[in-house]
Amino acid sequence: MKMPSWGALLHRNATLLRRAAAPLRKQQRPPAGGDGAWLVGMVMAADGPRRYYLYRPAGTRFGEKLPLLVMLHGCHQDARTFAASTRMNLLAARERFLVLYPEQPRLANVQGCWNWFDTDGRADTEVDWILKAVDQVGVLYAADRTRTAVAGLSAGASMAALLATRHPQRFRAVVMHSGVPPGMAHTAAQALGAMRGRHAVDPTAAVGEWPPLLVIHGEGDGVVSARNGVAAAQQWAQAAGATAAEPRVQRRGARHPMTVTDFKRGAQVAATLVQVHDMGHAWSGGAARQRFGDARGPDATRMVWRFVARQFATPSR
Repeated sequence: MKMPSWGALLHRNATLLRRAAAPLRKQQRPPAGGDGAWLVGMVMAADGPRRYYLYRPAGTRFGEKLPLLVMLHGCHQDARTFAASTRMNLLAARERFLVLYPEQPRLANVQGCWNWFDTDGRADTEVDWILKAVDQVGVLYAADRTRTAVAGLSAGASMAALLATRHPQRFRAVVMHSGVPPGMAHTAAQALGAMRGRHAVDPTAAVGEWPPLLVIHGEGDGVVSARNGVAAAQQWAQAAGATAAEPRVQRRGARHPMTVTDFKRGAQVAATLVQVHDMGHAWSGGAARQRFGDARGPDATRMVWRFVARQFATPSR
């Protein structure tokens, strides 16, 4: 079969970029309201152009270096619905940080899931283009490369963990909300089993110096078993040589109670596990009108930023 010429390939990719960017001119206010800009960007992946969105707080000065939080949506979500569900932009407006929302196209996965399990194929492509988006935001919007963290929900949580373990030097913190830890699946069939808590973590995967981890998981999760949250925290603890502190139960007002366990090596926290009682597969404290949001849960958005900001304030190891 005759291979297309470079000219034909360049023309095809330019056409794809124009088509992908065409509807973006109509974008207006950021999801969930608030002051600031809802910007659109594009990077080229191995299999075509990929779109991302960026929230930038109002009043950002030219050249001002702001921290960057990368937010990876779950299945059946996109950047806009994830931003609306978590309301992370509202917090970013107040605390002054950038929020990057890479968006998985339906051509890459019909349900909009990140292919976190396909570590010999599509996952590598997705890791690469997300990092390209981070780099582009650093250049175009002066994101602080020394204060970058990644968080995700469900498949996005699994991809966040994969990014952090593959490229630990790029991230100061990682947050997994209702996800599967790395090394538990390499095919779609294995991924389904891992989601149900049927696979054990590969102990050889827990090597290297990874960024600190925050795990949030509902104990009543019927989509991704809560056993995965425990496994992720234990995996990070093993990699860091950390041990579990005494769990503590917390409750704030009428919200679901939670059990919080820190895994420490000396005074340093390698991982924190938050097990939310009576909650299913949803962003804890998320917008009630959004799919995959539980308004009765403790505020995961605030927990994420508190954890991340603490790592940003700690000298790099």
